[in-house]
Amino acid sequence: MKILHIIPSLRKGGAERLALDMCNGLAEVSGIVVKLICFSDSNDYQDLSAHQQVEVIPSGISLSLYKKNKFRIQELQGEIEKYAPDVIHTHLFEAEIISRCVHYPRAVWFSHCHDNMVQFESFSWKTLFSKKRLTNFYEKKFLLNRYKANGGTHFIAISEDARKYFEKTAPEYPLTLLNNAVDYKKFYRKKEITDGGGSLRLLNIGSFVSKKNQAFLLDVCRVLVQKKIDFELHLLGDGENRKALEEKAKTMRLEGRIFFHGNVDNVEEFLWNSDIYLHSATYEPFGLVLLEAMAAGLPVVTLDGRGNRDVMEQGKNGYMLFEPNAEAFAEKITELWRDKEKYREISRYAQMHAQKFDIKQYVTRLLEIYRKDDGNSGKKTHERKK
Repeated sequence: MKILHIIPSLRKGGAERLALDMCNGLAEVSGIVVKLICFSDSNDYQDLSAHQQVEVIPSGISLSLYKKNKFRIQELQGEIEKYAPDVIHTHLFEAEIISRCVHYPRAVWFSHCHDNMVQFESFSWKTLFSKKRLTNFYEKKFLLNRYKANGGTHFIAISEDARKYFEKTAPEYPLTLLNNAVDYKKFYRKKEITDGGGSLRLLNIGSFVSKKNQAFLLDVCRVLVQKKIDFELHLLGDGENRKALEEKAKTMRLEGRIFFHGNVDNVEEFLWNSDIYLHSATYEPFGLVLLEAMAAGLPVVTLDGRGNRDVMEQGKNGYMLFEPNAEAFAEKITELWRDKEKYREISRYAQMHAQKFDIKQYVTRLLEIYRKDDGNSGKKTHERKK
């Protein structure tokens, strides 16, 4: 079986990392040939992609409500025809819409739903009064027509929340729930837990954008100071809100307690050297980083981001709070840190839980989905073209 994955780039992100883990896992299976195409040469995963067949093919489209659409897909079309894949699997909306402009109905197509793509929102009266919503609706109609031209598609949802969204917004196509996975062995390390003192080491990983909501964690830290907890919070990542957060930390006099490290390559080492993982995102399509933290033996304290409900088991691998209440969030952290027996119990369970999401089992399930589809991606409403 020849499999082609397509993603806009390999910039740092959960979708990009999962796509590479997927390709690496598939490449280890006998009888499978896999290739990854990117539109940009940006690559923050040199190690993960080192043994993969990765090709950069600059591609793009420009859709217009009023003018002629423009396409830059000739090279992509040629490469797909040359490679002649049995399966084409796309990641993120940019790759979704650009790749579908290629005409290649001989493959079985899969659309990976890494989040609830806003372009798929149902038409409503609000659409008429918003240029952005109108553009999204136009892109959706264009894409649905391209699905038909290529014989359909099969959606893969990463969470129950995403499954419900695409079941409602694109009901005519097959849809399978397949939770994200991690390379468990990369993040696993037996957690050494002592009853002694020491500073509580907290960790958060994510881009500094509004939905990741790291400002909430600063409010939590202020409460921890009031509780006289000796702690450090290490923040990994970068983005547009970083400078404002650094300034807020200074204003709150949290210097010496909060450390901004930017993007790092040794994420697992930070996990191994931490005690509790904190996650403050207001929307989380799944929460791959929560599984990485659990694999390292860290209990998780998180806000409800909807998609991460598939990961959390309340009181077993950590705690999920359904309201952004800094006092309540800090109380869960304090409870975990002071009750060492509870901490040990949750740490052990977190590692066992994360192992269920290992990439090896994931790849086995993915191949079952590829084979089960059997060319019927569009048969809810369309006959596949031969």
